[in-house]
Amino acid sequence: MSDDKVFSLRNGWFAWSVGAVAGVALLGAMVAFVWLPRAHAQATLASLWDAICSAAGAPAPFQGAGLPGPGQRNPSGVIVSATMMGEHDTASVGNGATLAMSCTMCHGARGTSPAGTPHLAGQPASGTYKQLRDFASGHRPSAIMQPLVANLSDRDMRDLAAYYASLERERIAAVEPSDTGTPRLVRNGDPMRAIGACSSCHSPHAERPATPVLEGLSEIYLREQLTAFRDGRRNNDINRQMRNAVQALNDREIAELSRYYASR
Repeated sequence: MSDDKVFSLRNGWFAWSVGAVAGVALLGAMVAFVWLPRAHAQATLASLWDAICSAAGAPAPFQGAGLPGPGQRNPSGVIVSATMMGEHDTASVGNGATLAMSCTMCHGARGTSPAGTPHLAGQPASGTYKQLRDFASGHRPSAIMQPLVANLSDRDMRDLAAYYASLERERIAAVEPSDTGTPRLVRNGDPMRAIGACSSCHSPHAERPATPVLEGLSEIYLREQLTAFRDGRRNNDINRQMRNAVQALNDREIAELSRYYASR
């Protein structure tokens, strides 16, 4: 049989092979240029053409990572930066101590809660200030906290945050995040599930703006907040940092992390 007859569409086997290869190629192109971009896009792509352009690496219209899309709400009204708090003097801390007298029932006389609410003593001032602002604006809904902070000025919130930051924490166990007894999610995260190491942000040594220290907090409180981030009931995290970090965690892992940080 000559080559002309083998490589001819009149040859049924050759025609079927060409058709099969073309079909697989078309299916692969649809997966690579349409399905995958739509499945992994942070926002729904507007059209088939947008999906193809995204897969091909064509630049999309610029949108800052921390900015919401059209019709979406900002996760917080606070602009977080390393210099967001400025300097605090003794007058600021003193005013904060006076204001904190109304907080002692839930957060303790020295900022250490006896009732399962967050410990505020030793927390970074930027973290406490951001949460107060978010409570007041409704970005972090709370039937208890919202009315309590409604009449506080921005200066009052900064002074409260400065006062609690000035207090010494009563308990942080001297255990390094890399210790072998530390849960793997704290030490290394789980890269295969896009979960970062908790210690990269939540460590007494990390000092990231507006990021709380978790050591010694109530196990019940921690479990509730992690679950709220995972389930979307809490969404005042900038750039979805916490929601992205915990979205793949199961209940057992959340319980393990809460128990670990509460024990320190």
